[in-house]
Amino acid sequence: MDFSRLKNSLILLFAIITAGTGSYVFLEGMTPFEAFYMTMITISTVGFSEIKPLTDIGRFVTVIIIISGLCVLTYTLGQVAQVFIEGELRKLLGRRKLEKNIARLRDHYIICGYGRIGSTIAHELIKQGIPLVVIEQNPQQIEILEAEQILYINMDATEEDALEKAGLRYAKGLVTTVTSDSNNVFISLTAKGLRPDLFILARASDPKNENKLLRAGASRVVCPYLMGGRRMAEILRKPTVVDFIDQTMVDDTLGLGMEEAIISPTSKLVGKNLISSNLRSDFGVIVVAIKKASSRMIFNPLPSEMLDAGDVIVVIGKKDSLAKMNDVLH
Repeated sequence: MDFSRLKNSLILLFAIITAGTGSYVFLEGMTPFEAFYMTMITISTVGFSEIKPLTDIGRFVTVIIIISGLCVLTYTLGQVAQVFIEGELRKLLGRRKLEKNIARLRDHYIICGYGRIGSTIAHELIKQGIPLVVIEQNPQQIEILEAEQILYINMDATEEDALEKAGLRYAKGLVTTVTSDSNNVFISLTAKGLRPDLFILARASDPKNENKLLRAGASRVVCPYLMGGRRMAEILRKPTVVDFIDQTMVDDTLGLGMEEAIISPTSKLVGKNLISSNLRSDFGVIVVAIKKASSRMIFNPLPSEMLDAGDVIVVIGKKDSLAKMNDVLH
């Protein structure tokens, strides 16, 4: 919508009203209010009678005001209507496009709440090219989501309908980061009821509520304040270790990454031990842990450790090498 046209038409309409009012004052001797009133009923063509008898010059001015004023007024009202119609149409089409994009999501993450923590998680996932949708109902956060072109649903995350519209049945996981622990419990409970196999990561403002969230169905619970305090303590005690972890997990300077990968039943590595798998020689990665299908965790596994289908290996290596390794594991 070109708002300059609306602006110009309003300026022209104001000029006609001003000119008409001035003409009646100076040519017909009306008071300013009488002249303004006469101009307005003339432009609007409501059919009211003249305030006082007009001279031939006054009638000529009235004809000019009727023709010019009616044309400009009609054009202005059309521009105003266009603003509202196009605005509503744009919103409607935008919502439909948004709903279609969300409906096409598969293996995505649902983030409930777009506050400081939720937005940080969303940005990190986007950097990795991982699809996501946010459930948020705060108008200010909605504006930010629209500006950042992030898929969102403007609903209450505690409602089943909101989770369904976010594609819960096809989601890879759900993160609930709303500020209220009770709402996080309710969201976890609702999501787990709809998808018992869903991975749910929940935020706890109070560490005392961690067990409640786990009982409600959360797979993992994170207390940001507790984690932040522990991290600060670790920086004081072991700054080099923390720097290494940051460079591996967050910073791209070294090009390193720590990744987990599942060994599929069709992988060529099934039945081989670590040394015969040639993971280190072929991809330059270091296997730091193996999580067996029974959930048993093996740290710093021996070269003779056997790899089975369903095992999750945790490795450190160059990011491009990690991508190539994933292809072999699958």
